[in-house]
Amino acid sequence: MILKNIIKKNTYQDSVFLMSIANRVKSLKGIEEVSCLMGTPENKKLLAEVNLLTKEGEKAEPDDLLISISARDKEAIKEALEKIKKLLTEKEVRKEEGETILPKSLDSALNQLPDANLVHISIPGKYVRWEAEKALERGLNLFIFSDNVSLEDELELKKIAKRKGLLVMGPDCGTAIINGIALGFANVIRGGNIGIVAAAGTGLQEVSVLIHKAGLGISQGIGTGGRDLSKEIGGITMLQGIKALEDDPGIKIIVLISKPPAEEVADRIIKEVKRSKKPFVINFLGSKIGKETDRIHFASTLEEAAHKAIALSKGEEYKPEVFKERVISLAKRESSKLKNRQKYIRGLFSGGTLCDEAMLILKDLIGDIYSNIPLRPSLKLKDSRLSQENSLVDLGDDEFTRGRPHPMIDFTLRNERIIQEARDPQTAVILLDIVLGYGAYLHPANALASAIEEAKEKNVSVIASLCGTEDDPQDYKRQREELEKMGVIIMPSNAQAARLAALIITRGRARGKVGK
Repeated sequence: MILKNIIKKNTYQDSVFLMSIANRVKSLKGIEEVSCLMGTPENKKLLAEVNLLTKEGEKAEPDDLLISISARDKEAIKEALEKIKKLLTEKEVRKEEGETILPKSLDSALNQLPDANLVHISIPGKYVRWEAEKALERGLNLFIFSDNVSLEDELELKKIAKRKGLLVMGPDCGTAIINGIALGFANVIRGGNIGIVAAAGTGLQEVSVLIHKAGLGISQGIGTGGRDLSKEIGGITMLQGIKALEDDPGIKIIVLISKPPAEEVADRIIKEVKRSKKPFVINFLGSKIGKETDRIHFASTLEEAAHKAIALSKGEEYKPEVFKERVISLAKRESSKLKNRQKYIRGLFSGGTLCDEAMLILKDLIGDIYSNIPLRPSLKLKDSRLSQENSLVDLGDDEFTRGRPHPMIDFTLRNERIIQEARDPQTAVILLDIVLGYGAYLHPANALASAIEEAKEKNVSVIASLCGTEDDPQDYKRQREELEKMGVIIMPSNAQAARLAALIITRGRARGKVGK
């Protein structure tokens, strides 16, 4: 293999665009690995850790584009560079007759769209505060996709925004739906009278998709960023989001989604909720932080949160999901194929919140679950690349995305793990989340095909939730049909996929609990 680093001086590109370029170029013949990153010290360190940094690459400055290619021969590298140049050029072309003109600054963007009231920021974390403050001074709300922003900067930006009556979604905010428009990784959801404030991107996606599938919709899905409910930040954006939805006459039910917040922040949120006249469904994954009332309802899972919101919207009584006999029969069929030594679930997730939800469900059905994002420290995997017993791994965690695209965009790492887990004679079930929508890979069924084929040859059950709608770019129906042809069992929700996995590995012994 040949490793080559190329530096393009003073060439800034946003991280999402660079990830998409790397993903497209990696499919070329003879290419082993491709990374396109800005030349920050952090990014160079990441490349070094995965053996993709050369002495030439070490010279890159933070404002330089650093391209790293590992390939079979010089010809493959040449072809990859030509492809990258073409993709970069296509984005930079300025077109004249009614076609897209890409602005180079906030000023030029506002000249093109003077009525804009929101800025989407996706730049290296250390530059975020500078650009974000400029936007706030101009009276613009913020959707900050960037990560690696300090807590100090996040707090200061949110304080400024609050004083100005503006909203800061993020940093590290992956998903939002504002006035029906999707931002970041989000699905195509019909409008409706339900609003969501979430500190969990795939949590917002899962709940909004389940609401959509029930024939209802949401008009507002406000992302906060994962640290908003920490003691340091104090829930500033969530509290602002609650107030915004309270004041929105089109919103009748409000759903809150997060991992358990800091105790004092939880108290602050409940105090605000009690002041409201609208009904709330609160899902602080696995944590009930108060007593239910006619207006305040708690949910332990994303699925329960969605179904309680649906029931409130329809004026019906909430009923827990219970497996029908067809699913019980399906579990029996899958269990009957297993050998005695096949007894473990191996979960491979692209969404951290979906991984959390599955672990919370499974711990009550089958006991301890090991993970790289464990429910308690003693269950942390010694090596995230190696499963032990029942294990669920968040492949979207930072340790797996260093110098490579997120697993929603690139299925390479997940396919490698599917094959690895299938070859373990103790693996009974491989559990997956497949997330559709804007930003996600356009044909996940194709991407997964060869890995799933090998898993099925080992008589391993493959169960997946397909988080998406019929209007998503990937064509939900087509993806489902192709996955089912491969032998993948598609369940209506992430929660139900986890319950079915438990039912299979316990050979039906968990049946009395799967309806909870």
